[in-house]
Amino acid sequence: MVARDLGSRIRRRGLMLVLSSPSGAGKSTIARNLLESDSSLELSVSVTTRPRRGSEIEGVHYHFRTMREFERLRDSDELLEWAEVHGNCYATPREPAELALAQGRDMLFDIDWQ
Repeated sequence: MVARDLGSRIRRRGLMLVLSSPSGAGKSTIARNLLESDSSLELSVSVTTRPRRGSEIEGVHYHFRTMREFERLRDSDELLEWAEVHGNCYATPREPAELALAQGRDMLFDIDWQ
C-alpha cells in the first residue's frame, strides 16, 4: 500500500472553531460573517435556561430548557461545557458536537468568556 492510498482512506475529523469573549464583544457578528462566507461551517446551537425572546426559534438560536432540565443534562454528562452568565445557564450539548466532528463536519462554537 502506498502512502497516498492510505491517506485517501483516513477519515478527516471536523475542526472545532471556538469564539470566546465577554458578552457584547462581537462574537455573534464574527460568527455570522464566518457562517455566511463558508457554507460548510456549522454553528453549534447552545442550550440555555434564559427565556426565549420574541424572534428566537427553538433549535435554531438556542435549545431552551428549564433549570431542572439543564441540571439533568449537566449531571448526566450531556454537556461539553457550561457556565452561568448574568443569572442564566448556557452550555454546549455534547452529542451533536461530537457527532458532527466525528463525521468530518467543521463546527463553530460561540461561547461567553468566564
